[in-house]
Amino acid sequence: MYAKTLSASLYGMTAFPVEIETSVELSLPAFQIVGLPDSSVKESKERVMAALRTTPYNIPPRRITVNLAPADVRKEGSAFDLAIAIGVLQGLNCIEPLFSTKVAMLGELAFDGSLRLSRGVLPIAMMLRKRGVTRLLLPSQNAEEAAVVEGLDIIPVSTLNEAVEVLIGKRTANAHSVNIEAVFQKSNAHHNVDMRDVRGQTGVKRALEVAAAGGHNLIMIGPPGSGKTMLAKRLATILPPLSIQEALETTTVHSVAGLIPAGQSLVTRRPFRSPHHTISEAALVGGGVGTIRAGEISLAHHGVLFLDEVPEFQRNVLEVLRQPLEEKKIRLSRTKMNVEFPANFMMVCSMNPCPCGHYGSSVHACTCSPIETQRYMSKISGPLLDRIDIHIDVPAVRTEELQSVVQGEGSEEMRKRVVHARDVQISRFEGSKVVFKNADMNVKDLEQWCKLDEASSLLLRNAMDRLGLSARAYDRILKVGRTIADMEGSVNIESAHLAEAIQYRSLDRSFWNG
Repeated sequence: MYAKTLSASLYGMTAFPVEIETSVELSLPAFQIVGLPDSSVKESKERVMAALRTTPYNIPPRRITVNLAPADVRKEGSAFDLAIAIGVLQGLNCIEPLFSTKVAMLGELAFDGSLRLSRGVLPIAMMLRKRGVTRLLLPSQNAEEAAVVEGLDIIPVSTLNEAVEVLIGKRTANAHSVNIEAVFQKSNAHHNVDMRDVRGQTGVKRALEVAAAGGHNLIMIGPPGSGKTMLAKRLATILPPLSIQEALETTTVHSVAGLIPAGQSLVTRRPFRSPHHTISEAALVGGGVGTIRAGEISLAHHGVLFLDEVPEFQRNVLEVLRQPLEEKKIRLSRTKMNVEFPANFMMVCSMNPCPCGHYGSSVHACTCSPIETQRYMSKISGPLLDRIDIHIDVPAVRTEELQSVVQGEGSEEMRKRVVHARDVQISRFEGSKVVFKNADMNVKDLEQWCKLDEASSLLLRNAMDRLGLSARAYDRILKVGRTIADMEGSVNIESAHLAEAIQYRSLDRSFWNG
């Protein structure tokens, strides 16, 4: 007998529907799956048959053929198990055939018939709603995540038997719902760390605040123990909260990567990714053999990518960051697949001024030769450095500052100013689909929003000539100057704002050119 059920799969970040056709024939027992399945899909026949034996129905030996349509697109993952099992039960006349295209099913089956957590549920649910599907049966662990999508009834089930009872009307199917506002309010709990924990470093805190206000990339250069890593980890405490749209985009990336914990609906805090310096190119930007996965830069979407001790990273790994930093997305091409992942992130780097870390110190003598120092610094190329808006020197903390009982400004006060500056930018770029903050501005935006008076133009021209900066660095200075002006509540970029922005570029030539 013939039966048909509806499920879905992922193609990179894109979800697409999969019709599962099941043919059950009175012939020699066999179970075959066609339609370009990968290994995990082919193995589903063992999981499905074991799970079917936990149902109250008699499962006679038959020839079962399952087709995953469209047949010319490769299918991956284990989420087809539930739909295949329901199709087999219909083909065996155990339950009434369900030919409705308004009901979809997702979930991996265990041998005992229980359903396991699936990945990519959020983009799949959004795709199904657009295609007119009204009900989605899926594992209970994924219910919170999928229920974010309005207009689609999310029916959580824990076992194959529960799913069957829902479909035949034996069990009441109550749609699961989520209060998104309550989820966001719950996520606004205090962080475990605070900028107040950092002693001294007032100038560095100011630079971090400017970076957070405009979404600018930043690099910190200083000796070991000066607090670079400590400051970077506290950057998340002053970033503005995610908007609903940003949270959906971030959650989609993490959902496809399978990083949404059971029972969680949305990623409500900006991601902070800190990969080890041994990371490969594919792990950083995404890739893989057969299946393309999102890399660290995509997992940091709308958040922070922190590269600690950046010269320790392989240079070829660092160079692949250049295009994503400009385009805010990454395109990965393979023989049979082209995938695009979002990558709108803040890159924060930290490094020592030399291999021993004491170059330029008045307390510790540097043990590195000029050649060793130059080789160490040259691991960061000029084109990559140009894409970093703010360069800041992090001096060693004095003993008096460490012992001082006077605490500096906390994250909450800094965050309020950052949120105010971001609100100004959101109002400025209202209606744009690609520019949301100053760091996203293109050439036309710079011409419109970063006009300089005669004094400011002369100041910037002199700085460009003296420091030998590139045209890209010129644009970066304007963007940072615009952010500083927004923080000060100024409509125009004044000389003082521009001078501070230029100050944040002075290190790239003093260090890199000796």
